[in-house]
Amino acid sequence: MTSADETPVRVGVFGLLGSGNLGNDGSLEAVLGYLRSEHPDASVDALCGGPEAVTAKFGIPATRLHWNRAEYRTASRASAIVSKGLGKLVDACRTAAWVRRHDVVIVPGMGVLEATLPLRPWGFPYSLFLLCASGRLLGTRVALVSVGAAGIKSRPTRALVRWSARLAAYRSYRDEQSRDAMRAMGVDTSRDEVYPDLAFSLPAPPSSAPAGTPGPVCLGVMDFHGGNDDRARAEEIYRRYLDGTITFVRALVEEGRPVRLLTGDQCDLSVVEAILGAVDSPLVTAAEPASLADLMNEMAAADTVVAVRYHNLICALKTGTPVLAVCYAAKSNALMDRMGLGAYCHPAREVDADRLLEQFRDLEKHAAEVRRTLTERNGVAAQQLAEQFTALTKTLFPAKTHAHALRKAS
Repeated sequence: MTSADETPVRVGVFGLLGSGNLGNDGSLEAVLGYLRSEHPDASVDALCGGPEAVTAKFGIPATRLHWNRAEYRTASRASAIVSKGLGKLVDACRTAAWVRRHDVVIVPGMGVLEATLPLRPWGFPYSLFLLCASGRLLGTRVALVSVGAAGIKSRPTRALVRWSARLAAYRSYRDEQSRDAMRAMGVDTSRDEVYPDLAFSLPAPPSSAPAGTPGPVCLGVMDFHGGNDDRARAEEIYRRYLDGTITFVRALVEEGRPVRLLTGDQCDLSVVEAILGAVDSPLVTAAEPASLADLMNEMAAADTVVAVRYHNLICALKTGTPVLAVCYAAKSNALMDRMGLGAYCHPAREVDADRLLEQFRDLEKHAAEVRRTLTERNGVAAQQLAEQFTALTKTLFPAKTHAHALRKAS
């Protein structure tokens, strides 16, 4: 309980949360779990993409990230362009006012320092820069916690990302290559640590895969059109990915394998519909997961998982289910290496159904060994995240840490 003369710490969470991406919301869930466990008296609210969804799902007050509700729609008319420009100025004031009301702001995970998917500099990179600059100017500690980063070719985006990182009071990364990327972009990372993705701190259900073979296969799909530098080839990349995936599903169905299609973002539903339309079989069904917990429940019931989205991979790894990664960015390869499954990666830009099937069969052949490896690596990840939460308390809540030490000594 908070004493009468002690003001609750005001904590803000920030990001594209509540916008339909299950991985982003899973990172928020992990941080809220930490806050409710270690700082139950903290007053928590969000500045985010989908405030209504965040309030309904997590029970915290939330404010819309952008003044302009059409921020992520293409502006073609003059009035829409003017509205977007005005929105950038208004957002600068709104963000500063929101930051000022807090003692601490946490950016929970997510790939906020990368551009592995199509991204405009004046979208989220600008919003993150406003947050970190406001924090530095107003004395509010901003923490980038277990975030992803990658080298960025676009000069405006790179500059905004670099200055956002420099202005943050705390930085940690979800893999070594993220820290290396920020160092290469001119950020002093000598005090920055690497910890697992925050989703590894979420509870996982026990395996419920039915005995006997052939068992069910979960296939996590993605509306994949390449990265920020692939805009000219976006449709070609998408067709190659989709055609290879459909061929792979057909091969599994011919072997009598049930296939369960899973998404990680609302935009992935179009891929599910395309696969269901191309493979007419009762063996192919689709789930509608609303959280990482839903994804983990699906994957715990599967013999094997094949997935594209980063947090779909994490859900499979967390449940200890053998997983084959269709990698759209280097972060997926790094994750699989960290969990001892570096041999089971396949490029999303060059999906080869025959090679994918070959890797899939090899994975199933070594399923028992893979499950033992994942049990060990998940234990290590949980311990490392516990260490990070301890470090966060010391860095972001120094007054409370000091008070706790005094109470223990008395």
